Amino acid sequence: MSEFNYMDYAPIGVMFVVAAGFAISQIVVAQLIGPRKKTAVKLMPYECGKDPVGSARDRFSIKFYMVAVAFLLFDLEILFIIPFAVAFKYLLTIENSAANTAGILFGTIAFVTMMFFLTTVVIGLVYEWKKGAFDWSKQAKAEARAEAAVLKKNSIREDLKQAA
Repeated sequence: MSEFNYMDYAPIGVMFVVAAGFAISQIVVAQLIGPRKKTAVKLMPYECGKDPVGSARDRFSIKFYMVAVAFLLFDLEILFIIPFAVAFKYLLTIENSAANTAGILFGTIAFVTMMFFLTTVVIGLVYEWKKGAFDWSKQAKAEARAEAAVLKKNSIREDLKQAA
């Protein structure tokens, strides 16, 4: 067994220093040369794709929640597929090796389990599709454009007031 040496970890330390230096330099450069025009729209709080106007008890469209569920569904899919993809070849090697005297089909069991998981994900996708989570109606698009036009008009008024 070899001796522990801190210098073996120096490249990792250098990587962290370079990453932190890059992040800090980008923040400093943005503060030095970036525009500083503050408008009412930029200073307004923003949360979850809905302007904080009116009561906190307003109802959200069901599509908001459907999109959130779709995000969680596919986020978790990636979270579970990556480790599976990394370990799958090794599991197949164990399954085919001579050391596997018990005859356990590691790779096959992992593959069937992953296919079950992917089937569940596809069922969730089909459910969301059938519920219309991905169909943004013309009415919703028109409402969004109208809201954007009102916000733009208000922003221009605020800018003119500040300039005067």
